[in-house]
Amino acid sequence: MADIKLTNLNKSYGTVHILKDVNLDIKSGEFMVFVGPSGCGKSTLLRSICGLESITSGTLEIDHAVVNEVPPSKRGIAMVFQSYALYPHMSVYENISFALENQGLPKDEIKKKVEKVAEMLQLTPYLTRLPKALSGGQRQRVAIGRAIVRGAKVFLFDEPLSNLDAALRVQTRMEIAKLKRSMPNTTMIYVTHDQVEAMTLADRIVVLQAGKVEQVGTPMELYERPGNTFVAGFIGSPKMNLITGAPAERAKCKTLGVRPEHFEIATKSSAGTIAGTVEYMEVLGSDSFVYVTTDHGVITARENGRTAVKPGDAVHLKPMDGQLHRFDENGKRLESK
Repeated sequence: MADIKLTNLNKSYGTVHILKDVNLDIKSGEFMVFVGPSGCGKSTLLRSICGLESITSGTLEIDHAVVNEVPPSKRGIAMVFQSYALYPHMSVYENISFALENQGLPKDEIKKKVEKVAEMLQLTPYLTRLPKALSGGQRQRVAIGRAIVRGAKVFLFDEPLSNLDAALRVQTRMEIAKLKRSMPNTTMIYVTHDQVEAMTLADRIVVLQAGKVEQVGTPMELYERPGNTFVAGFIGSPKMNLITGAPAERAKCKTLGVRPEHFEIATKSSAGTIAGTVEYMEVLGSDSFVYVTTDHGVITARENGRTAVKPGDAVHLKPMDGQLHRFDENGKRLESK
């Protein structure tokens, strides 16, 4: 079991301030995902937790003990890197067993641990192979197995699926989800820029911008009740439409947020509709995304299945009642009256 607590954590490189007063409580056994745009500090935060980066100020606690000056090897943390970081001259078995051999464990005990992890990750047929003979997904599973076998109480994942193709990402994401269910007492922290990974894997999501925590919550809390326009525009794919001008004024706010699925598309004008012209469409079979050019910018609307409209059509978008997100002049959420 491992609670992690960050209090006013800062990280600077000279005059460049990367992490700014980060405060987080990560519960033991939780799967926490860090998301944010490139350069927001999410990987730096992960590396600060594991000890690969020093902390400029603030405190980091693991199991209620301050570990700011504790070396990475003594923190009870295992890290899975984006680049796999496997030893190319070692077999799968040797890569997984390497850390155990360094601990001086008996060979029969090492064998049992490696075989158990290999079975869990469906790597048993590949134990004698070198990394170059494996697919990208198999290599990532070996990297995960090497972390599991150490018995760490905290796992850190730094964009582990970014080097995989779309099909392998789905498969490996499912395997990570199953792994978490099989290890309910292990705390996992996962960095990604992928919306689907964050929404499907996380117990809670931390949204970062420019080194600051913008919002922390469950995937659906962030999707349904974003605390500001940054989170509203970042969580969700396609992102939430953020509209200013007359539609926002009618809703008595500075910025009106509407998810693509919360528009009705009509060919006739009615009260509260936004007029525009269909610019582009993405028909995906189960969904159709319609991009409409309006006086308030391009608005994205989603319809189930195939849509009846086509590029060049004049349409009117009507936000659905009860599905509006209102933000003030500072971008902060306004609660509905």
